[in-house]
Amino acid sequence: MTNEVAVLGGGCFWCLEAIYQEIKGVQHVESGYTGGQVVNPTYEQVCEGTTGHAEVVAVTFDPDQISFRELLEIFFTIHDPTTLNRQGNDVGTQYRSAIFYQSPQQKQVAAHVIAEMANVWDAPIVTELKPAETYYKAEDYHQNYFRQHPLQGYCAFVVAPKVAKLRKMFIDKVKA
Repeated sequence: MTNEVAVLGGGCFWCLEAIYQEIKGVQHVESGYTGGQVVNPTYEQVCEGTTGHAEVVAVTFDPDQISFRELLEIFFTIHDPTTLNRQGNDVGTQYRSAIFYQSPQQKQVAAHVIAEMANVWDAPIVTELKPAETYYKAEDYHQNYFRQHPLQGYCAFVVAPKVAKLRKMFIDKVKA
C-alpha cells in the first residue's frame, strides 16, 4: 500500500510535530498552514489571526504500519478538542482543533472517531472536520522545532509533557 497523508491542527504545530515524529509507521511530519484565504501566508500573518489559516502538521504515514484511526486516537489524547480556537495559553483561530481529510474514507473514519470521543470528553468536541484545502509549508525554522530546541521555554513546559504523555500512553506505537 502507498503512503497516506493526514493533515491535523491541534494548537501549536510544534506539539503535534514532536508527537507524530515519535510514532512507528510515520514517514515524515511537516509543520504548515491550511484553511485560510491568504496565498503563501507567513508565520507572522498567521499569528495575527486574520488569514483564516490553522497551524497544522502534514503527517505522511504507512497505513500498513499505523492506521489513520490510530493517528486520530493519538490526536484526541494529546490535545484538548473541546476548547474553541485555543490550546492552553495559545489563543486564536490559528490554534483551532481541525482535521482536513484527504479522502471520503478519511472523512468517514474521522467522523466516527469524533463521535466516539464525544463519549470520552466531558465537554462538546469542537474539532472541525473539513476537506483538504491548499496547504503551505511553514518556514524552515519551524521544522523539527522541538528536536532542535528542547530546552526553549515553550518546548520544555508545553511540548515535552505532551511527548512524555505519548510515550506513557502509547508505548506500543512509539519508535524504539
